[in-house]
Amino acid sequence: MSTATFTSTPGYGQKLFDLLHYRQAVRVGDRVDISGQGGWDDDITFPESLEEEIVQAFENVERTLATVGATWTDVIAVDSYHIPTADDTIGDEQTRVMADQFRKRMGDRAPIWTQIGVAALGAPGMRVEIRVTAVVGRQD
Repeated sequence: MSTATFTSTPGYGQKLFDLLHYRQAVRVGDRVDISGQGGWDDDITFPESLEEEIVQAFENVERTLATVGATWTDVIAVDSYHIPTADDTIGDEQTRVMADQFRKRMGDRAPIWTQIGVAALGAPGMRVEIRVTAVVGRQD
């Protein structure tokens, strides 16, 4: 039986642990799950630009995966939560930036992805949150 290893992302992860008592990632054997990562900096502030916020959320996923020995190339599933920018959809800009980041960070590989529009996220001003599952060392 594998042991669960919980970690916090350096910087903002310890602040969130102290404030809200949760960890950013857990690894059990080769499987990794991370909590939703926003586009915040280490002070939990967000850029004005929606595109910059999404790119920063991807960076924070990468930072968090690294705490348990994983990378974007190990990611198999993504759930993203968005404050919609249109009445009947999440918004073209959000979808475009997400897809661009998948291509940039994962190359020819593609994860399964569920994109979810929500009314609110965990922090004021937050517009996107990304949660992933990875399998470390898997073979395509």
